[in-house]
Amino acid sequence: LEQYLVAQGREWERYAWIKGRALTGEAVAGWKPQTDTGWNAHSPLAAIVRPFIYRKYLDFGAFAAMRDLHAQIRAEVARRDLADHIKLGPGGIREIEFIAQAFQLIRGGRDAALQVRPTLRVLALLAERGVIPPEAADRLGQAYVFLRQLEHRLQYLDDAQTHKLPLEDADRTLVALAMGHASWEPFMAALDAHREFVSRQFGLVFSTQEAPRHALTSLWQGNIDARAEERLESMGFRSPVEIADRLRAIRRGNRYPDLPESSRTRFDQLVPGIIELSAARDNPDATLGRCLTLLETISRRAAYLALLDEHPQALAKLAELVSASSWASEYLNRHPIVLDELLDARVMTTEPDWREFGNTLRRQMLAFTGDPERQMDLLREAHHAQSFRLLVQDLGGQLTVERLADHLSDLADCVLQVVLELCWMQLRARHCEFPRFAIIGYGKLGGKELGYASDLDIIFLHDDPHETAQEIYSRLGARINNWLNARTGAGVLFETDLRLRPDGAAGLMVCSVEAFRQYQHQSAWVWEHQALTRARYCAGDASGGARCEETRREILRESRDPEKLREEVLAMRQRMLEGHPNKSGLLDLKHDRGGMVDIEFIVQYLVLANSHRHPVLTANDGNIALLKLSADLGLISRDL
Repeated sequence: LEQYLVAQGREWERYAWIKGRALTGEAVAGWKPQTDTGWNAHSPLAAIVRPFIYRKYLDFGAFAAMRDLHAQIRAEVARRDLADHIKLGPGGIREIEFIAQAFQLIRGGRDAALQVRPTLRVLALLAERGVIPPEAADRLGQAYVFLRQLEHRLQYLDDAQTHKLPLEDADRTLVALAMGHASWEPFMAALDAHREFVSRQFGLVFSTQEAPRHALTSLWQGNIDARAEERLESMGFRSPVEIADRLRAIRRGNRYPDLPESSRTRFDQLVPGIIELSAARDNPDATLGRCLTLLETISRRAAYLALLDEHPQALAKLAELVSASSWASEYLNRHPIVLDELLDARVMTTEPDWREFGNTLRRQMLAFTGDPERQMDLLREAHHAQSFRLLVQDLGGQLTVERLADHLSDLADCVLQVVLELCWMQLRARHCEFPRFAIIGYGKLGGKELGYASDLDIIFLHDDPHETAQEIYSRLGARINNWLNARTGAGVLFETDLRLRPDGAAGLMVCSVEAFRQYQHQSAWVWEHQALTRARYCAGDASGGARCEETRREILRESRDPEKLREEVLAMRQRMLEGHPNKSGLLDLKHDRGGMVDIEFIVQYLVLANSHRHPVLTANDGNIALLKLSADLGLISRDL
């Protein structure tokens, strides 16, 4: 079976296997009859069938396969005159199942909750996830129930396996009455309304109308000669000769000619649209160049070509994003899996719900228990997708600098918590159910000023007197760090820097809260106290985090000689300058004089010099808020 599915399995068989169910030998096959919702992930049969049905990536190529299968069924319906067939005919049961199962094939590999059998349950899940509008899911569900009830009543008539409406008046009256209608006419009106809605929704999902040939198809598929260059110039491209050279280079390059026929067809359909969309932007040349680079990047992944080909609105959004930001273009090239986010209109407006995001991540991790590689990939994909959502809102002017940094920091906190829980459950030697282990953030994470590409300055603390605690938590810390840093097919989750722990790189990876307190009071350098101004509890044991916060405030409120402190801070600032030499002739926004580090050092000096008189300065509210507070306290002028 496995060899057959890998070598010869076809799209319609993927669709058929969604409804597959082991009727005997449950202990071997692993079916869960008590829930009847999906395949047991640990069964031998599931190990063969699930990867065949549900792909790891978003498989938008399933649309075309389902559309072809539907066309074959429609042809058979026409040949056999089955227009009144409530299962196979237009707007029938099969079209509702196709809508649900197409999205299962596309998304089920990444969202294990969709790997269920009941059609109504799938429709509800699709609505919950915003894949289809809730009102459409509700109407499709009503139509499905109506048609299934009608199916049963038709089969009651002659105790026969039939899906065709009766021709005799007496039978029609019986069916209408059984369906809750006084006569055949109002029953048919209700049936027609359901079938019409189902057909319309099917057309929306599968784009059953053939798209007209694009006006620019001849430009791309022609000779791309001087006339093509003139046409590009007339459309507003500033360097038409270079654009034409780029198009010719793609046609003659290594990738495009070697694409499978189906992928090359989609590529040919996408390029004219990309040229047109780019011409409408303020920077047409840059937009087209970035779009073509992305198209070449994803060309060997048929699913991504299918996504853009099937959804013109996603292609338009793509052009808008890459036009606005070269960094967004580079992000998409690194993580094309986030292209799926362009399909959700709520991306621009929906405020992140971090509690729900964390719970969704936990459910996904649970579905792939025993497969840490898949869990690592899913974590990275979820983080990339959420970062991309914030990027879209940022480019759309929906977020202030502070709000964006808050969201990115909350996202990091959420991911850290889930990773901690996963790594703890995977440790064989555990002496308690919940680890008394906290992750403390410093720097941009600690100050809730995280950027898109920021690394994480973190330390690990435990607050556990158990005799084996140090050994166990050291293994936990090492595993967490590996989960964050490991490069998988989906990339890296976060780069981490653990050097701010007590005694730096020479110190233990994990230390106790009490050892942390003693170190800060007795051994820490002034620059380490500077770093404490932006330290905060991020994930793990809240009580250990609270004890760390007590220590932080104690240290910051110590009375210091202002002049000596000034010398120490200036000396540290000089060492940082020497450690980040800039020979480019351009301004380094972060490290050069007049850059962000200067502002951060000003704030840190104000906090360390004045918190003993103004404890309110120990609040970790970020640089902007602390500067305003310093002005309120009269430490600096308001204009400054």
